[in-house]
Amino acid sequence: MSRFAAPIAEQIWDMKYRLKAADGAALDAGVEDTWARIAKALAEVEKEPEAWEGRFYAALEDFRFLPAGRIVAGAGTGRTVTLFNCFVMGTIPDTMAGIFDALKEAALTMQQGGGIGYDFSTIRPKGAPVAGVAADASGPLSFMDVWDAMCRTIMSAGSRRGAMMATMRCDHPDIEAFIAAKADPARLRMFNMSVLATDPFMEAVKADAAWDLTFGGTVFRTVRARDLWDRIMASTYDYAEPGVIFIDRINAKNNLWYAEEIAATNPCGEQPLPPYGACLLGSVNLARLVTDPFGEDAALDEDALDELVRVAVRMMDNVVDASRFPLPQQAEEARAKRRIGLGVTGLADALMMVGERYGSEEAAALTGRWMKRVAEAAYLASCDLAEEKGAFPLFDKDKFLASGSVAGLSDDVKTAIAEKGIRNALLTSIAPTGTISLYAGNVSSGIEPVFAHGYTRKVLQKDGTRTEEEVVDYAVSLWREKKGEDAPFPDWFVTAQDLAPLDHVRMQAAAQEWVDSSISKTINVPADIGFEAFKDVYLEAYETGCKGCTTYRPNEVTGSVLSVHDTTSLTGPDTPANDAPAEARPRRDVSGDVVYMSEPLDRPAALEGQTYKLKWPMSEHALYITLNDVIVNGQRRPFEIFINSKNMEHYAWIVALTRMISAVFRRGGDVSFVVEELKAVFDPRGGAWMGGKYIPSILAAIGGVIETHLVAIGFLAGEGLGLKSDPQAEALAVGERPGTSCSSCGSYDVRMIEGCVTCGNCGYSKCG
Repeated sequence: MSRFAAPIAEQIWDMKYRLKAADGAALDAGVEDTWARIAKALAEVEKEPEAWEGRFYAALEDFRFLPAGRIVAGAGTGRTVTLFNCFVMGTIPDTMAGIFDALKEAALTMQQGGGIGYDFSTIRPKGAPVAGVAADASGPLSFMDVWDAMCRTIMSAGSRRGAMMATMRCDHPDIEAFIAAKADPARLRMFNMSVLATDPFMEAVKADAAWDLTFGGTVFRTVRARDLWDRIMASTYDYAEPGVIFIDRINAKNNLWYAEEIAATNPCGEQPLPPYGACLLGSVNLARLVTDPFGEDAALDEDALDELVRVAVRMMDNVVDASRFPLPQQAEEARAKRRIGLGVTGLADALMMVGERYGSEEAAALTGRWMKRVAEAAYLASCDLAEEKGAFPLFDKDKFLASGSVAGLSDDVKTAIAEKGIRNALLTSIAPTGTISLYAGNVSSGIEPVFAHGYTRKVLQKDGTRTEEEVVDYAVSLWREKKGEDAPFPDWFVTAQDLAPLDHVRMQAAAQEWVDSSISKTINVPADIGFEAFKDVYLEAYETGCKGCTTYRPNEVTGSVLSVHDTTSLTGPDTPANDAPAEARPRRDVSGDVVYMSEPLDRPAALEGQTYKLKWPMSEHALYITLNDVIVNGQRRPFEIFINSKNMEHYAWIVALTRMISAVFRRGGDVSFVVEELKAVFDPRGGAWMGGKYIPSILAAIGGVIETHLVAIGFLAGEGLGLKSDPQAEALAVGERPGTSCSSCGSYDVRMIEGCVTCGNCGYSKCG
């Protein structure tokens, strides 16, 4: 009898977590072997391993406790890998040597598969004098481009997808350039970006006061705080970035307020970390702890929750000792503080099972109750560990008890801390858990709502054919099993698209009260939300105690994970909400109807066109690019492209490229996505600087030429305003709503998680 609740769960396990030999032969015969491997590896650091191995296995069994994917894949394999998911790197010095030393550390960390976070606020702003070299500084954004190229190179060498978080303080003189960086779709694609919003800044926004942009004690200029806030909001409204981190609240609530200063987070935002801090994650599966689901006595088994949390804390504490680290500074930091991030997954499913509507006041109250139970069980378990094994080295009883997070705990927990100490400086965090949740039977991810009740997935068979299978949410599957396949859903069976934005905020705030680190949560907002209502989401998050806020508004720029254009009626300018300011409105404007031809156009005898010369710095010979146009419905549009060069090294791919692009042009429709696809191509050997801008490859340069032509003929309103994906790439979620297919595996479980479009099927993720 398979332990897996759904075929997709077994496929995820086999693809990502099952131990295999170098030749692909399976070493974990079944998932039971995977659990046994993890349990044995984490018990080995105990004085009596045999006494704990069985308890660790029992916690893992039936997907009740879900360590983060890096632990599941790496523990007990004997491989030189880190079991920590992400890191915040050291503070970047404001010197050229220091900056590139930091770049080297980042490359070494990413090579082992760790995601990284950086605060770029420490680099002097663009135009500031550089002593001793008679030059002006190029600013932090220019060095972020270097990090971005490094991440692409590491990824191209066969490592896992690079993931980076960049933060910048709201008072840095280059903050406006940082906010606007993602308006260029080819720039900083490897980064998630967040603004560090301080309490004084938020108060200045509310008071409509002036705000100084400073560096090194020097005021570079003064702006209106509300104008700067609107710039942040407008960029997020259009491009889903930057996110906002309420950094003063993070530091005020930090249990280690007396020993560290936090200025950055891991790539998904749930772990604010100090320099060289590491992110160790695991989740309790609430969906597996509900007794009598959908029955009259449906309830979460809170005693079982307590016991599971206690074992999970011990297992995660052992990971600190069992793991390897890319850098010695990271190992030292982890062992000095022993911070862990125990969270939950399956919250939305558990709420459905007990009859509560996600986002309601009742569901938020119940979420708070469950999260308090998790937090206090974790703290008490850590106190017992401290009594047995010793407190974390930097523990200071009086200062620790005075921290913001500890203040709200029950008196018995505070007494235990005072009498026994505590093993782990911080204990709770809520991660996205996308792939891990699929592995556990497609339970709802983290504290997110159910994404969809069900969808279809195309599966590639060994004979090359594709079959379709239905992937159903865990709670929905259980409902069908108990009530019948055709039983109607009750009104509390909501999905992410059914919720008002403030419902999301309510749930995040309810959980945050009992989480000493932070929460990875994306607030989905409708495409037509008004700009003022959109801003209210962020202010509500701040006022209700959240430590950060990330939203996703599907639109022409960001793309939509929930819907696609009707290819028979796609027309010109979008109509923005009336209260959206000009800078917040969709920036692409196509005059006239966009026509999709059922058959490619025949080539007229004569065409108008333009030839452009492209001199790639890395090549001896120039490229000559000719673009010819046709007139359709009174609008000039591209019809074909020719590229010529004396360099025969490029001949084959040039011919292939011209034929493919010309074929796309001739089918009609909005073909501007070709520009964005080309501009996103990077060369692992390195790009080149052209016209003051870093171009990642010769193909990206060709994309830039095509874009210039499309702007010149009026097909595009301006640079960077093309579609980000092919609008004719249709996909439909079964019985629900349209969706976007994954470019890696073709499945339709594509969702937005912390600014990254992420596939729940194969784990592929594209940030930025």
